[in-house]
Amino acid sequence: MEAGAPRPGQPVRGSASGRPVMAALDLLGRRWTMRILWELSQAPSGFRELQRRCERMSSSVLSTRIEELSAARLLALDGDGYHLTRLGRDLVEVLSPLNAWSRRWAEEMGPATTEELE
Repeated sequence: MEAGAPRPGQPVRGSASGRPVMAALDLLGRRWTMRILWELSQAPSGFRELQRRCERMSSSVLSTRIEELSAARLLALDGDGYHLTRLGRDLVEVLSPLNAWSRRWAEEMGPATTEELE
């Protein structure tokens, strides 16, 4: 189901019409995508360094995600390594309220018990 980068206007998971928000959620919901965006929001990085910063994810997964995020125009490669584009930085910025909300949610939920984690 993850063949190629999701594009607005083309069918994606959860939307046959490919509404832009659904295409974005499909892309962001892919394994490791958010972590890559987070790491690159901190500083540009070469492939090996990014792989290390992402807890040594497999090179094939990292390569696939880089291709998808590049096709989505969220990251680019230059002399400093991979970095977020303006569109990528905008995305990280608009996700900030979600991060704040998730922290409040975690506080409301309290600590997870061992039973909840299983």
